[in-house]
Formats: sequence, structure tokens, C-alpha cells
Amino acid sequence: MNLQGVDRNELVKVVTKLVVEKLGGEVELDPDRQIKIGVSNHHVHLDRPTMDALFGAGSELHPMKLLGQPGQYASAETVTVTGPRGSLKRLRILGPLRAKTQVEISATDARTIGINPPVRESGHHEGTPGCKISGPKGEIEIKDGVIVALRHIHMHDDDAKRFGVTNGENVRVKVPGPRGGIMDNVVVRSNPKYTLEMHIDTDEGNAFGLKTGDFVELLKSGEKA
Repeated sequence: MNLQGVDRNELVKVVTKLVVEKLGGEVELDPDRQIKIGVSNHHVHLDRPTMDALFGAGSELHPMKLLGQPGQYASAETVTVTGPRGSLKRLRILGPLRAKTQVEISATDARTIGINPPVRESGHHEGTPGCKISGPKGEIEIKDGVIVALRHIHMHDDDAKRFGVTNGENVRVKVPGPRGGIMDNVVVRSNPKYTLEMHIDTDEGNAFGLKTGDFVELLKSGEKA
């Protein structure tokens, strides 16, 4: 087959269509606007003082698995998070250490331990509840920092230009499949250090039938699904 002069993007679209049709499905997403999903389980980010209190002075995190964003990793260390009605054990600590401790749980987790955190962007702790965090060397009570993470898309600045969106903008995405639909209120996080990936929590993944590695489509401004 002579492919000389064939537009690469058009070729990708044709091949994608043929593969999906061969598998007995239908093409539901625009290949040019696809974004990979990362389903985020409950986890914790620690600052230096909290790390010292839970694991000992000068202790360090030990990377176990690299994450989708450059420099981010799941560590071997875990903690227990406790609220008024119960505890969540073995919450993974994500590294590297941050400027402020933050606990990210799902709405289902929150009901289990009796905490009512708001849906917030990472780092926005004003008016959020606290909890007790326990580690092998001690425990600490934080006054705030427990959130249900607002679903968001990490993207490089070049991706933002390609999609026609800006940092901090709220967008909509289309989810394919038997439990698909439209996700509103998805915040864009654009940075030259980011790679393209949308983060949702386990509640959202279960509701839409999504798992890590699946794809959704970023809808154009004003576009109807």
C-alpha cells in the first residue's frame, strides 16, 4: 500500500474506525480530542513536618510506582486516616512532599468515616475539615485539608492551545460506552511540566464505567453532545 502523501491524522482516523468496526463497536470519540483517564484512589500528600511526625525526623518517601505526571509517584509508605465514625487504612502517600498536607478521599469514603469534605481543587483548603493521620512513628491531627478532588485535566501548554482552552477553565467531556454520558465542571490545569491526562476518583470511575487507560473526549466550547 502506497501511503506517500497521505495525511497522518486522516490515516489515524481511518485505521481507528476500521479497528473498532472489526471489534463490533462504533467510533464514538473524536481521535483529535481524546484524553486518557487516570482513576485516582484515595491518597495523601504530606508536608515535611507531618512526614517527620508520622515516620520519624528526616524520614523519606520511597517511590514504588511512577505516576502519569512527571516527577510524581506512589510511595511504598501508607497511613491510616481517621474520622468521627471510622478509619481508612493503608492510604498511599503520593510524592514528592508538598508545602501542605492534603487528604483526598471519595464521597463514599467520607461517609464511611463521618467527614463531610467539599469538592475542591487541590491546594484549596479554606473551610475544609481535618482528620487524624496515623503512621508507624506517631499520629497527628490536621485542622483542615480533607477534600473530594474536583475532576480535572492536566495538560501541557501546547495541548491547551491545540484544544483552545486556558488554565483554570471549566470544560465538558464526553464519556463513551454503556454507562457513558457528559461530565461537566472539569477544570483545566495547564502547565509546561504536565502531560495530557484527566483525573477522576473511584466514585466517578464506577459511575461512568471508566478505568485507568480509557479515553474520553474533550468537547468544544458550546458543543452539544
